[in-house]
Amino acid sequence: MSTSLSGPGSAEQTPGRGPVRSGLPRKSRTARNHAPITATGLLVKVVLLGLVAGIAIWAAFPLVEAKLWVGLAILLATTAGLFYLYLTPRHIPAKYLIPGTLFLIVFQVFPVLYTASTAFTNFGDGHRGDKSDAIVAVQSSSVKQVPGSTQYPLSVATKGDPATGPLVFLITDPKTGAVSVGDAGGLEQLDATEVTVATGGKVTAAEGYTVLNFGQASTRSREITDLVVPTAGGALRSSGLSRAYEGTAIRAYDAGCDCIKDSETGKTWTADEAVGSFVAADGERLAQGWKVDVGLRNFSRVLTDPAISSPFFSTLLWNFAFAIGSTGLTFLLGLGIALALHSPRMRGTNFYRVLLILPYAMPSFAMLLVWRDMFNTDFGLINNLFGFGVDWFGETWSARLAVLLVQLWLGYPYMFLVATGALQAIPRELTEATSVDGASPLQSFRAVTLPLLLVAISPLLIASFAYNFNNFNAIYMTTEGGPYPADNSTVGATDLLITYSYRLAFGAQGAEYGLAAAVSIFIFAIVAVVSAISFSRTRKQEEVYS
Repeated sequence: MSTSLSGPGSAEQTPGRGPVRSGLPRKSRTARNHAPITATGLLVKVVLLGLVAGIAIWAAFPLVEAKLWVGLAILLATTAGLFYLYLTPRHIPAKYLIPGTLFLIVFQVFPVLYTASTAFTNFGDGHRGDKSDAIVAVQSSSVKQVPGSTQYPLSVATKGDPATGPLVFLITDPKTGAVSVGDAGGLEQLDATEVTVATGGKVTAAEGYTVLNFGQASTRSREITDLVVPTAGGALRSSGLSRAYEGTAIRAYDAGCDCIKDSETGKTWTADEAVGSFVAADGERLAQGWKVDVGLRNFSRVLTDPAISSPFFSTLLWNFAFAIGSTGLTFLLGLGIALALHSPRMRGTNFYRVLLILPYAMPSFAMLLVWRDMFNTDFGLINNLFGFGVDWFGETWSARLAVLLVQLWLGYPYMFLVATGALQAIPRELTEATSVDGASPLQSFRAVTLPLLLVAISPLLIASFAYNFNNFNAIYMTTEGGPYPADNSTVGATDLLITYSYRLAFGAQGAEYGLAAAVSIFIFAIVAVVSAISFSRTRKQEEVYS
């Protein structure tokens, strides 16, 4: 006969179950796993969640106004999820992972997806809005003053800086005395208590607006002349700086033929949905078009259009040469200096290290401008110091050599620091063992030091290559992409793909954001493929020397 003892801290055997501890006070899982919330933590949580709610409400109104219901649903679901996550004691890992994930989506994933979506459109100058915006622009730009056009006293104002802020017209109706404010979006009547009108109907002050004086308006006369304010009967345009007229549009949209008709010449431009423009029978297109999907047309232009593909591929070759040269030369120089200072026989290493990293401590954009002046043909330090007469930025290969030298000076301190840290992590016993075996210093370096060094810094070399492949500042601050051939001002000898796409997007000939986005996708794909291959080889190297 067996006796079962039970008491504090003892366990009893239950048939079909394991031992059950009895007699002890049981704490809830929540109490065991979660520390009590402090007043400071509660305050921080309330402030952050209040900020999230405020941002959500602020973002919801534009989505509702634009009827973007899918975006509104995503916003509401995300906000509700965040409140659930941080108001419950569960999902501790997610509380730390979700903020980083959201920032990754907002600042990395979304820009990439938006760029990719833009690459499949004709978005650019003349193709920014939808079709209704294009129709309004066509009609407004064709407004002319006709006999009997209503004249209005005009004041030019802005809500921003008088020199740069967006302009608006403040006009007074000569019949009713009502004051209205107008911009490219149309007219809106103002409350009479918010404006001050002088004798003759000219507005001298308006609440929330800065009325430009004659001198301020004169400096922006071109913008004032170009500003067109749509109205029900046509559009308002300025006639000097103090008068405006409501003119009549000579070009009007006819929904029956889906075309624009010119009442003076009788010419017709029919809407072409494939290109997002109004096109005449003779092929003429109106400057005001609209944004449409063009499929793979931008990518096809990059690869097949001789005017684009030829400079694209020549720029791509130089882009690889620049990225490899910049990364390789800075690595070799940085490694050489690091090896010299790593020698135990070297004295004053700390002093030398401080001197050598000075280029890395200087603002790169300022140093690039300094180097640009140093390479000046007439008064630059390089030519004057060595007695050269080289037109550094006037010839293709001298300009390319110059930007590589500038990159070498700017980039070697980083490689020097990286190589110094990697060398200090390599045990000296390994190199000493090779010396005991009779290996020369060069053989020891090739057999032991260099392989271990590459294992440590290969990822940084890959990152440096990717950075230099898109090193916009290095080119734009020194050569601005030049020199340019006489027959092509779009792409220069030192242009990288990133500066080439920038010029496509913001060039003087008119912005082509869709085409520039397509070039950016090519850049992204090239860098991604090169990086993936390089990381794969790095992993194999790590397996060999691990």
